[in-house]
Amino acid sequence: MSADPGGLTFLDRPNSYIGRSVPRPNARRLLEGRGVYVDDVAVARLGHVAFLRSPHAHARIVALETADAAAMPGVIAVVTGAELAEVCAPWVGVLGHFKGLRSAPQHALAIDRVTWVGEPFCAVVARGRAEAEDALAAIMVEFDPLPAVVDMEAALDPATPAIHAELGDNLAFERVLDVGDVDAAFRDAAVVVEETFQFGRHTGVCLEPRAILADWAAADGMLTVHHSFQAPHMMQDILCKHLALPEGAVRVICKDVGGSFGIKVHIYPDEMATCALALMLKRPVKFVADRLESFQSDIHARDHRVTARMAFSAEGDILALDMDDLTGIGPYSVYPRTSAVEANQVVNLTGGPYRHRHYRARARVVLQNKAPTCQYRAVGHPIATMVAEGLVDLGAARLGLDPLAVRERNVIPDDAYPCAGVSGIKLEKLSHQAALAKLKAMMDYDALRAEQAGLRARGIHRGIGLAAFIEITNPSAAFYGVGGARISSQDGCTIRLDPQGGVVAAVSVTEQGQGTEGIIAQIVATATGVPMDKVRVISGDTQATPYGGGTWASRGAGIGGEAAWQAGKALRGNVLAVAGAILQADPGSLDVRDGAVVDAATGTERMPLAELGRIVYFRPDTLPPGVQPEFVATRHYVPKDYPFAFTNGVQASYVEVDTETGFVRLLKHWCVEDCGTVLNPLLVDEQIRGGIVQGIGGALFEHCLYDSEGQLLNGSMADYLVPMAGEMPDIAVAHVVSATASSEIGAKGAGEAGTAGAPAAVVNAINDALAPLNARVARQPVTPEVVLEALGLI
Repeated sequence: MSADPGGLTFLDRPNSYIGRSVPRPNARRLLEGRGVYVDDVAVARLGHVAFLRSPHAHARIVALETADAAAMPGVIAVVTGAELAEVCAPWVGVLGHFKGLRSAPQHALAIDRVTWVGEPFCAVVARGRAEAEDALAAIMVEFDPLPAVVDMEAALDPATPAIHAELGDNLAFERVLDVGDVDAAFRDAAVVVEETFQFGRHTGVCLEPRAILADWAAADGMLTVHHSFQAPHMMQDILCKHLALPEGAVRVICKDVGGSFGIKVHIYPDEMATCALALMLKRPVKFVADRLESFQSDIHARDHRVTARMAFSAEGDILALDMDDLTGIGPYSVYPRTSAVEANQVVNLTGGPYRHRHYRARARVVLQNKAPTCQYRAVGHPIATMVAEGLVDLGAARLGLDPLAVRERNVIPDDAYPCAGVSGIKLEKLSHQAALAKLKAMMDYDALRAEQAGLRARGIHRGIGLAAFIEITNPSAAFYGVGGARISSQDGCTIRLDPQGGVVAAVSVTEQGQGTEGIIAQIVATATGVPMDKVRVISGDTQATPYGGGTWASRGAGIGGEAAWQAGKALRGNVLAVAGAILQADPGSLDVRDGAVVDAATGTERMPLAELGRIVYFRPDTLPPGVQPEFVATRHYVPKDYPFAFTNGVQASYVEVDTETGFVRLLKHWCVEDCGTVLNPLLVDEQIRGGIVQGIGGALFEHCLYDSEGQLLNGSMADYLVPMAGEMPDIAVAHVVSATASSEIGAKGAGEAGTAGAPAAVVNAINDALAPLNARVARQPVTPEVVLEALGLI
């Protein structure tokens, strides 16, 4: 046996690979007449793929010569977009419920034309990644550069050419919502405030970059895909559709994913190409994005420009909100969830915590020659929160009122639920009044204001910022299914009692480092009565878990956890029924505790589960007549009462601004959040802290900068700033609990709450610090340059 650098072991005989016959060496040949060069010696080896990516934001591919690359050492195949299109069908990222959403067909490898810097249009498969990259340099390409559409306003100018001529223009989607009598409310208002907010696009910077390994086993008719991904069943379905494979011919395995934040829940051209290449070449093919590729090809988010105004009464009541959101999404709407969702969320969520009844919003989604944008942690929430909370602070300042008092006056009362928000969203039970009261006590608000005033007198500029928010979690079938996307909104769990008394739980929600498997183990242990150390959780494998949606939109505990709870209860009931028959006792008088069947009233052990397992699995002949044990239980869950389980919360930030350098120092951050039942306080609190840090990244540091030609200027970790531990403040987290009645465990989601509210709290704190200097910032990230510009110093 010999080992290959890719980690697979091969038989020394060159014509045999794990028992499968392959052709003997035959120099180089064309694969099935496709013009794809293949080295037969390498057919039994793992291939590493590298992609030739566009150096232009927009250009025609005039000529592409690959023969020299194909002849280089170690090269297995060189594949162009046209060749790969014979194996992989294109896709269009639209949904039926986003009426009028338009996007052009997108291929795994671009054909004839490239539309952003980093778009893949040719692939080299070689024995090693370095050999594949060397061969890329030998490919000769002639481009005809085309005008790059970069700025959102310019993209809508009728004089600007359409990126996709067949669409006619660059407007991908528009939504207008008009509720109440907005014009009358503004006409009668005592105070009207207005602001234009700019949000810089940024990206996820996952600990582990995107990675995929696909292996087509022709003998089995099975494509097995190991994938750093969030939704394995979704990927399975899409691969079957676009590679023309029968259902069940694809197995997707997503284990130990090193972070995702929504980055790894979309269909990427290079990952689809990797799977298509495995099918084409009948061999395992592996792709791992390096950091430079990640910045150019991972989805971006938050590219918004919002002009909004808010009307107030003299007493501080919010009367109306009027908003216009312009969103840039790159050249395509991302498949299959679409790039319209973030703008749509901004319309739905802006002003969501407040009880005003007059609201007008317009969202326009614009195509650009930049990397595609799509859903990223807290989709649309930071924009919606910043717009509303920035205007609330402006209004409070104009009226001479305390910003916390204005929020206390305007939030939907805790006893008003269930009700509908002004945008029409259905709200089951929120707790803004309780959250504000708890936050005020946590931060000792009055004392902090007194400290701030004393420091201002000494020339130290500190600010306090607040942000109330609502958060979408536990999305139901209405979220994607109604639009025609084959994305499951239910999740399932199968639980099995093993002969030694342990439990195996296979669950369709997935783990990316947020603690999903730990929460499922905790729920299963509680539901079954088995110690947690005897619970094994299996996730992320389409062949080993029930069908489900995976983990996205803060649904792991609320939906996957409820499925696990119901399956555990069912198994416990089955165990007690069999134990009652063996012990000649009423099952209702028994219980399962610490891995043993006990008397429910006294706790006296009657039989360990290991003994029950031994009898059922190995001596079923001794069971009483008519007893048929079922020690496997499967349950699925999907919320039906409400389209979403909305959570809510409020955050506060305390900052100090150096008015000479423009630097912002974060001093303290507070968050009170209501995610329903808190299943694991440590995991929940750390999820919220992590989300806050990610939100602070967008507020102060992270920005994908493009020039006028569509070139990404800071696409490396040397230039793209992410928040570091030394820059972060102490973050205090507390909870109010309003359990959802849609499930028995009552859990809502918590994964995105921190990101939803943190940017607004931080930016409002900066503006509070700058208020005595008559300066204000409205552009994120708030870099020192932005602060100094606001102060008129540069």
